[in-house]
Amino acid sequence: MRKQLLATASLITGISSFMYSPAGMADAGDWLVRLRALHVSPNDDSGSVSGIPGSSVGVDPDTTVELDFTYFITRKLGIELILGTSQHDINGKDSIGGLNKIAKIRTLPPTLTLQYHFQPDARIRPYIGLGVNYTKFYDEKATGSLKSALGPTNVDLSSSWGLSGQLGVDIVFKDDWFVNFDAKYIRMDTTATLTSSGVARKVDVDIDPWFIGIGVGHRF
Repeated sequence: MRKQLLATASLITGISSFMYSPAGMADAGDWLVRLRALHVSPNDDSGSVSGIPGSSVGVDPDTTVELDFTYFITRKLGIELILGTSQHDINGKDSIGGLNKIAKIRTLPPTLTLQYHFQPDARIRPYIGLGVNYTKFYDEKATGSLKSALGPTNVDLSSSWGLSGQLGVDIVFKDDWFVNFDAKYIRMDTTATLTSSGVARKVDVDIDPWFIGIGVGHRF
């Protein structure tokens, strides 16, 4: 029994040491730089395309690469800026579902987030954040199926401003190097305008994506 108690105490001590012992003390003025593989998963909803009853559109997901920087104002408060771009297909749905992909777009969604880091000196460092997102849509292109239906068509998406929420954790594995897991939900709304033969057809789209990332980072 005594040996079992000693073994249990040793295991608990080891786990506690891993979770809470300092691995590079955090301080105000520190920087975190992370490189993530990022999956962008729209939680989309749309109205009807004007002039086409019963129509709607959907936005496909994308997996891309993201770079982010966090600056610590205090030991526990940081400001994060993410930089990256993603590409998405827009699909016709409901009465225009037969068109399948109707456009391709790219997004540039820089997001500035105020983070709270619960255990900045531990090996496992969870954090939460609240921020603001600006999304610029660019390189919009109509597909062949849309051009076949409407003729030569110009596609334009309005920029979006919205709030974002974040949950994440950094897990230190060597000195100031760590693995990162991160999830963001971003309110992202746009109006798409499809212009062909002088006729502008508009559709309001709530994209509202989840950004799910995994990567590696370093504290400076």
